[in-house]
Amino acid sequence: MIYSRNAFGATPDLPALCVEHYEGAPLSYMTDIAVDRMGALTGAAAVVPTTTRTIKQFKRIGLPGAPWRYAITTNGGNILDNGVPDMRWRTALDAEVRTTAATLSQISAELRSRTADSWATRFRIADHLFCYLVVDLATFPADFLAEWDAWCRPRGWSASQQGRKIYTMPAAVCKSRAVAEVRRRLVDSGELSPDSRLLAAGDGALDAEMLRTADAAIRPRHGELEQLNWTSPNLTVTTATGIRAGEEILDWFLSSSAR
Repeated sequence: MIYSRNAFGATPDLPALCVEHYEGAPLSYMTDIAVDRMGALTGAAAVVPTTTRTIKQFKRIGLPGAPWRYAITTNGGNILDNGVPDMRWRTALDAEVRTTAATLSQISAELRSRTADSWATRFRIADHLFCYLVVDLATFPADFLAEWDAWCRPRGWSASQQGRKIYTMPAAVCKSRAVAEVRRRLVDSGELSPDSRLLAAGDGALDAEMLRTADAAIRPRHGELEQLNWTSPNLTVTTATGIRAGEEILDWFLSSSAR
């Protein structure tokens, strides 16, 4: 839904509203049309923002339509209920990761031993749950991701790329699981009917399972899933790329939620 100026695509000078600042500087934008559509969508459906961002990173964003009852951050590692992290969810998830996967410390140490300053510009731990690298794509080794993912898989982790970021994630941490839990809560509380359709959008490999398990899903014609040519029987792919794809996705949500 939000795009940096470098990700605008074919319309780099398009007027847009800044919805995120970082260290006082504008960072992410939505078009005026997307802002209007987002506001309309929050009146038509139960919107649950879902992101790989940490809680702190998510709270930098001023999406139209906020606040929401629920939001999902850290790739499903955290569920926010009225902005407050649900510790029961997180505690249970941490326990599952401990019993099914190598520790974050073990993974981080191995990852650091495999990286070089010539192509890895930053290393980050996300909410004490997973880690990621920021890399220089011009010097990033072509075989690194496949080799690192192959090492991680037997240890209950996986690796994927999203632009300049290389994520290393426990298998138990998945957006689709958190989305299913939030949907269950909304149905149990009577805020959703049991036959309500689940609609989802995403553009990265970490979104694939969430898209696949939705009743209907959409992805833009750019990003990691586009590069992988990823598809699913329930999937729509936008015609537009860049920030215009955000408008098309919101139009699709509004049309689909009215059915």
